[in-house]
Amino acid sequence: MRGYPRYGTAVGFMVLLNALLIFATQATEGVLTDHLLVQLHEDAQDEAHQVATQHGFQSARKVKNVFEQGGFSRQKRGYRNINDIEVNMSDPLFTKQWYLINTGQADGTPGLDLNVAEAWELGYTGKGVTIGIMDDGIDYLHPDLASNYVSTHMSLNVLIFFHSFEGMLINEASVQDFRGLVKNMTPLVLGIRMLDQPFMTDIIEASSISHMPQVIDIYSASWGPTDDGKTVDGPRELTLQAMADGVNKGRGGKGSIYVWASGDGGSYDDCNCDGYASSMWTISINSAINDGRTALYDESCSSTLASTFSNGRKRNPEAGVATTDLYGNCTLRHSGTSAAAPEAAGVFALALEANPNLTWRDMQHLSVLTSKRNQLHDEVHQWRRNGVGLEFNHLFGYGVLDAGGMVKMAKEWKTVPERFHCVAGSIQEPHKFQSGNKLVLAINTEACQGKDNFVRYLEHVQAVVTVNATRRGDININMTSPMGTKSILLSRRPRDDDSKVGFDKWPFMTTHTWGEDPRGTWVLEVGFRGDQPQRGVLKEWTLMLHGTQSAPYIDQIVRDYQSKLAMSKKEELEEELDEAVERSLKSLMSKNN
Repeated sequence: MRGYPRYGTAVGFMVLLNALLIFATQATEGVLTDHLLVQLHEDAQDEAHQVATQHGFQSARKVKNVFEQGGFSRQKRGYRNINDIEVNMSDPLFTKQWYLINTGQADGTPGLDLNVAEAWELGYTGKGVTIGIMDDGIDYLHPDLASNYVSTHMSLNVLIFFHSFEGMLINEASVQDFRGLVKNMTPLVLGIRMLDQPFMTDIIEASSISHMPQVIDIYSASWGPTDDGKTVDGPRELTLQAMADGVNKGRGGKGSIYVWASGDGGSYDDCNCDGYASSMWTISINSAINDGRTALYDESCSSTLASTFSNGRKRNPEAGVATTDLYGNCTLRHSGTSAAAPEAAGVFALALEANPNLTWRDMQHLSVLTSKRNQLHDEVHQWRRNGVGLEFNHLFGYGVLDAGGMVKMAKEWKTVPERFHCVAGSIQEPHKFQSGNKLVLAINTEACQGKDNFVRYLEHVQAVVTVNATRRGDININMTSPMGTKSILLSRRPRDDDSKVGFDKWPFMTTHTWGEDPRGTWVLEVGFRGDQPQRGVLKEWTLMLHGTQSAPYIDQIVRDYQSKLAMSKKEELEEELDEAVERSLKSLMSKNN
C-alpha cells in the first residue's frame, strides 16, 4: 500500500487486512471479504502500526471514516480463454501490426493507423516514461519478457520492471504491442496486479490507482463494471479520492494520466453508465477495426475522447492485434477495447517524451486537437462539428490518435490555463414523462460570469441526473448546448429491466462541447425508446461546467473555422449562381430552338 494517497483532513487510519479476519464482515453484495477500514484516535500512528504488526497485517494509512469493504465485480475487457486461441507465433511479426503502419494488410484500409512512423522519424520512442498496467498479472516467464524482468512485492501489487527490450507485449489482455509503439527503446512498464481474485474492493482499486504516483506517469486500465448492458456502476469513495489525488498531486503536481478502455458491451450498452470510462479524470478510448468501421463490441457514449484500433471483422487470421500469449506463445487474435487502451498509452508515452511537462489536462487537449477522422465511419453515428468547429463522433470521440501529430504539437505546447468548475443551474422539482411525450427542460446560465470560477471555454460538461422509470433501459437522454451541439447522454439499453433503482445523482458526461462558450440556454430532453409504453419521473438535473477562462488556441480555431465556413458559403453561393445561369441559358436555348 505504499504510495497510497494521504487525505489532508483525515484523523483515522486505514488498516488493510490481508490475513484471517478478526471478525467477519458480510458485504452488501453477498461477498465475504477480508478488508476493513479501522479508525483510531488522532496521533495514534505508532499504535496503529503496532496493532497491524501484532495481527499480521501489512500497512496503515490515514482515512476519514470507517467502512466495511464489500466485494463487487470488475471484469477484464476483451479477455478470451487460452483454449480459444489457435494461432501461436514465437517471432515478432512487425509487418502484421497493421495498426502501426497500415499498408492494407489483412484486408485493411491503407493509411488507417496510429501514424507512429512519423513520431519515430522525429526520434521519439517513449524513453523515460513510466506506464503502469492495472490488470491480473504478467507472464514473466515468457521468452520475450524474461530477460527484462525484476519483481518486487509491494502490498497488494506485484511490481514488475521492464527496461529496453523488443516485444514488450504483456499477458494476453494486459498490454498489447508496446513493441511497435516504442520501437527499440521502450518506456518503463510496471505491472499492478489487482484483478487476480473473484471480487474487487474499494481498497484494492484505490491502492492500485494511486500506486507510486510520483513514479508512474500513465496508468492503463482494460477493465471495469460488467459489460452486460444492464449494469450502472463506477468507482467508490476511496477510489474517487485516489483518482482526484492522482490528477492533482501525481507526477509532481502535473497529474497522473489515466487511460481507460471504454467497454465491450456493444450496441446493448452505453459507456456513460460506466463511471470509470465516463470520468473527467480518465481518457476513455474506444476502438475501430482495420477498415475504419466500429467493432461490433464497441460501446458508444458522449464521454469517449478518442479511438485506437482492435481487430478486423473479417475472418482473416491476421486481422487481430499481435501480442504475447501465455506459455511462451504469441497470437494475432487479440481484440476488444482492452487492446485499444494500451495502444493509447503507448502514443501518450511518445508525447510525454517529447514534452515531460505535459499535465493530465494537456494530454486531453492534445488528444482532442490532434486526433483525426481519417477513414473512420459508422452507419448510425455520423461525424459532426461542434460550435467551434471541432469534428467529433458519438462512437469514436475526436477520432483516431495521431502519434506524429501529437508529438509535434507536444514539443511546442504551453500548459493550458487553470481549470474552474461552475454549477450552472439545477432543476430539483419532479417532472413526469411517459412514452410518446418527451420531457424538455432548459437551464439558462451565465456560466458563473463575474465570479472567480467563471468558465468561458469548456472542457468537460456533466449533467447530474436523478431519474426513475418503469424500465430504465428504455430511457433516452439528450442535451444540447447554447452553441447547438447535441450530445447523446444515454442511449437505449434493451437488456436493462431495472424499475426500482434508476439513476441516482448519476453524472452523465460529454466531451462533445469542448472549447465552446457555455453561456446561454442548455436543453435536456428525456424520453423513452422501446416497444412497450413506459412511465418515469426526473427528480433532478444539475448542470456542471468544467473549463478555463482563457484558451488562446480555441480563439484561433474558431477564427479558422469561421473563415472556412464563410469561404464554403461563398463557394455555395457561387455554385448556386452558376447553376442559375446554366438553367437560364438552357431555357433560352430551348426557346430559340
